[in-house]
Amino acid sequence: MKKKIGIVSLGCPKNLIDTEVMLGLLNKGGYEITSDETAANIIIVNTCGFIESAKQESINAILEMAEYKKSNCELLIVIGCLAERYHRQIREQIPEVDSIAGTGEYGNIVSIINNAYSGKKTELYGKLNEISYLENERILTENKGSAYIKIAEGCGNHCTYCIIPALRGRYRSRKIEDIVSEAKWLSDKGIKEIILVAQDTTKYGVDLYNEKKLPFLIRELSKIVGIEWIRVLYCYPQDVTEELIEEFASNKKLVKYIDIPIQHFSDKILKLMGRKETNALISNLIKMLRKRIPGIIIRTTLITGFPGEDAADHEIMIKNISSFRFDRLGVFVYSNEEGTPAFQMKNQVSKAVKNQRYHKLMSIQSKIAAELNMDRIDKIYAVLIEGISDDGIFYFGRSYAESPDIDGLIHFTSSVPLKIGTFADVKILNTEDYDLIGDVLYESAK
Repeated sequence: MKKKIGIVSLGCPKNLIDTEVMLGLLNKGGYEITSDETAANIIIVNTCGFIESAKQESINAILEMAEYKKSNCELLIVIGCLAERYHRQIREQIPEVDSIAGTGEYGNIVSIINNAYSGKKTELYGKLNEISYLENERILTENKGSAYIKIAEGCGNHCTYCIIPALRGRYRSRKIEDIVSEAKWLSDKGIKEIILVAQDTTKYGVDLYNEKKLPFLIRELSKIVGIEWIRVLYCYPQDVTEELIEEFASNKKLVKYIDIPIQHFSDKILKLMGRKETNALISNLIKMLRKRIPGIIIRTTLITGFPGEDAADHEIMIKNISSFRFDRLGVFVYSNEEGTPAFQMKNQVSKAVKNQRYHKLMSIQSKIAAELNMDRIDKIYAVLIEGISDDGIFYFGRSYAESPDIDGLIHFTSSVPLKIGTFADVKILNTEDYDLIGDVLYESAK
């Protein structure tokens, strides 16, 4: 009888891809995959260790899965970012864990399990620059018409608040032909939207081809007949080139949605963060994007409470958020992470002040988002259908203006049955918090 394996996947979409690669390897290795932890002989926790809240979520998940060692679970494997960063602490403090593996070991998951069954408990870490594992066939955890593609791994930006280079290694691009091959495979699976991710997508190709190749990659992916939408996340502002802007303006498959992690607007704080942008560069980029690409959705993330941030810096944030009126905006409270240059910086901001500033920024953005949503009433959008509510009344999905997992949804009714993973044209009738309510006019020709 095949051993059953359950996987708990935590963290970002890039981590989800690693989980799906492991699922493919385990299936090929003769294991049976189950979504029911109570039935699993082996449980794998693919962890995140980016900031304090992510670390705590990972620890809680490991402890929860460890409870199954009292019943059905024969092996508990911890892998990923938290395992790379805190392998010794996991070994010492959670004895139920059988094997610990860092971010360079995803491709070895079958041998890790086989060794554990033979009595060899492994603790593997430090192999940060491995990337060939991504060329293995994945098992999609769900098929709602969209899927992520990791185009690069690691990071070379070395922002002073970020631990990612220590967890994921140097920046490594995948070959164009390998990415295109994966996209074709996804298209054959019925995927209509591919979402390109990396720690920094705009640097794609610099290490491999000695030039920024993201626009070229997008054009190659656009040739795939079954792919209707291409979405790009994590575009660093200083690397958004004229060629990339023109691609957004002219490529009909590249959705008019750009995610540019700005992190701050104060030149003083940006410098302390080790960022290469300035307020002027960021401002000019936003203005250019909106001028050149009508209807573009701009998403960004900000960090509040970074060491040295004072009231004047906070006011700069307020002014710019209010002025630029971002379509999508997320704010993180600065997490002081050991192993980063910012950890030892002077003038750390108190937790109370950080939280106060966070709530102020989010309050401003909440009002902006509500007003922008109201502007969408009576407009018609092609919506990728992702599911149907439990009561069977409302379908839900996304237009070009919503990225999965991080943005709101469009809920809508239809007088005829619709197929998940296809498109429908939806007229927006109302708003509900960050979501929209609408009705199908007719099935899209897409």
